[in-house]
Amino acid sequence: MGGFFSKFAGAQQKKADSAEGGVAPLAPIASDDAVRRAGLLDALEKSELGWFWASDGAGRLVYLSAPAAERLSGNPDELIGMKLSDLFVDDEGTGESSTQRPLKFQFAARNSLRPTIVKIEQGGKTVWWEISGAPKQDTENEFSGYHGIARDVTSTIASQRDAEKLSRYDSLTGLANRHRINHKLTATLSAFRVAKRSCATMLLDLDRFKQVNDTMGHPAGDELLKQVSQRLTRIVGDQGEIGRLGGDEFQILLPDIEDRAILGDLSDRIIQMLSQPYSINGMRAIIGCSVGVAVAPFDGIESEELIKAADLALYAAKGGGRGQFRFYSSDLRDQASHRHQIEEDLRDALVKEELEMHFQPIVSADEHKVVCVEALMRWNHGERGMISPADFIPVAEEVGIIRELGEWAINDVCAQVASWPTDVCAAINVSAVQFASDNFIEIVNRALKNSGVEPSRIEFEITESVFVGDIDRALRMFRELKEIGVRLALDDFGTGYSSLSYLRDAPFDKMKIDQSFVRGCTEEGNNNGAIVSAVVSLAKALNMETVAEGVETQDELEAVVTYGAGRIQGALFARAMPGSEIRERLENGELIFEPRGPEKYRSDRRTEFRKIGLIHEDSRYNVFLRNLSKTGAKIEGLLEVPIGTDVVLDLGGGQLAVASVRRSQGFSQGVEFETALVSDGADGLCTRHRVSPYQIEAAGRPLGALNDSAVAALTGALNMSKKAFVEVDISAQPDGKK
Repeated sequence: MGGFFSKFAGAQQKKADSAEGGVAPLAPIASDDAVRRAGLLDALEKSELGWFWASDGAGRLVYLSAPAAERLSGNPDELIGMKLSDLFVDDEGTGESSTQRPLKFQFAARNSLRPTIVKIEQGGKTVWWEISGAPKQDTENEFSGYHGIARDVTSTIASQRDAEKLSRYDSLTGLANRHRINHKLTATLSAFRVAKRSCATMLLDLDRFKQVNDTMGHPAGDELLKQVSQRLTRIVGDQGEIGRLGGDEFQILLPDIEDRAILGDLSDRIIQMLSQPYSINGMRAIIGCSVGVAVAPFDGIESEELIKAADLALYAAKGGGRGQFRFYSSDLRDQASHRHQIEEDLRDALVKEELEMHFQPIVSADEHKVVCVEALMRWNHGERGMISPADFIPVAEEVGIIRELGEWAINDVCAQVASWPTDVCAAINVSAVQFASDNFIEIVNRALKNSGVEPSRIEFEITESVFVGDIDRALRMFRELKEIGVRLALDDFGTGYSSLSYLRDAPFDKMKIDQSFVRGCTEEGNNNGAIVSAVVSLAKALNMETVAEGVETQDELEAVVTYGAGRIQGALFARAMPGSEIRERLENGELIFEPRGPEKYRSDRRTEFRKIGLIHEDSRYNVFLRNLSKTGAKIEGLLEVPIGTDVVLDLGGGQLAVASVRRSQGFSQGVEFETALVSDGADGLCTRHRVSPYQIEAAGRPLGALNDSAVAALTGALNMSKKAFVEVDISAQPDGKK
């Protein structure tokens, strides 16, 4: 098989060489000159510019150029007789946009074989060839096989794949890039619409990544992103695909997942895992993560619509304090508009003198005597009244004016405390951004000097996030503040970014136990009590005071006192009050605050007052939702509903909760849910599943994201029969009493 053209070539060549004279006479190769044509083909084979192959009518290889055969196995005879479909295999990975027809289809059609990329695995080698060929007929015009040519394109394919990988994958993390993940989402949603399937998408944003980049350098930031991608890959596994959109933004596609309990648990795991410390070049970095979740087709059917929904959810998660997740809901559109308005107005709040400081008492655990107050900023908007700090503080951090607000707060608090008739101190919250300012110490010194207040009466509450990046600088700042004479408190200890190492050197006077640990510490089986006890013991060992935050019930007070907390703060004693009110109490010597509040903590019950729908058999009623928990709710508005009655509560947004009446008195009923509700990532609850837009489409309406009108249309045939219960209008009775 080794070059059957060669035996014809020698004589012709000698003939040419023996020509007399300096220049041989021109000797064109005629079409019928088989000898010289054979020599030309033989030379082509040896040059490896191209190879020849041939098959018989049964699709078996009958010839392959010797150089090609030797590349594959070293023994050409091993290849003769092999089925072409076994030797030449379609290469399905030559690119996302490959349009070549399958090789088996082309062989079966017995038509001309267009240039086709094939993969060959032989003799432990994998190579890629480009083959083409033409069908041949015998003397009776019957198909007798193919004659074709081939060439090795392995290096070309490798280069193409490297280029394609660069165009589709992030070079730093190896994850899909924005182009690929967007292409994948669009293709998935298109296919899933036909198959009536769901697909969730998550948008992730790293909290405090910029601070790591600025303090530790961009190479450290790159290493951090690599470690983040590795953690994400371990968490998500084969549930979906992860992409890096750029910077510190990531996206996750999760096909066939619409259960919000599963999505919420996954979001929590991602937040917890990404918030654990990172080791980078011997240094320790701590970041956080916020997550926005949207699900197709419930929150959008097109990729742009779904991404916008997830982005609004992410925005809400970051606005809620970061380190949280949010599910998309239609309410977020209005909230985004409200947030934009806050951003516009906040820039003028200082100029218009709309900001004011309120003070929440911190009392001793034994006498309930005020020993300190926490200064809390309030915004009394000229047109919209009081705006919650939860709404405007995150915006201030995001738009970069938190430093100005922080400086104003320090000056205002120092001035007010200087005029108080007692030695009660005031605690001022300091953001990580403000603490990182080069002139922070100068601002503190100037405020103390201008007000004349005793430095020991000013306390700065600082969270652990200030230790992200340059720990040495943070410790140096603490020492300078202590030299000035102010007090330092570690705020929100243990909420996800804790490390005991910095406590060895940081000169804190006080440790505040976050309210998330106080909440539920009296419940059986809840570990919060053990955590509170451990934090108190740690603080005592380090000669620090302890403050239990967020105490709202008598049993919580009893518990934290038993665990050893020396100071108590919470609504059980007093909420934040204006400076004039706290000053009046201090002047009148009213330093004792009596605990006033409920006896016991109820873990997951929320007081509400909003109108919802209730469906019973073929009728729909309007009722008011009073209390809501994971397992049940209290409703009002129907008279004498029998115990055991099965109903469906329409909670809005396609959330239908199947329930059974367990208590009934007058127009008030207590219902128990068939399936427990789950956290919505904020302070609310939501159903695990929602009415599917595919169901609404099947009922004759266009396919689209969920909205209340579409859900109402689905139940529009109700009220066709006589109602079993009498509706009572209690909208004018905000307390629910007649």
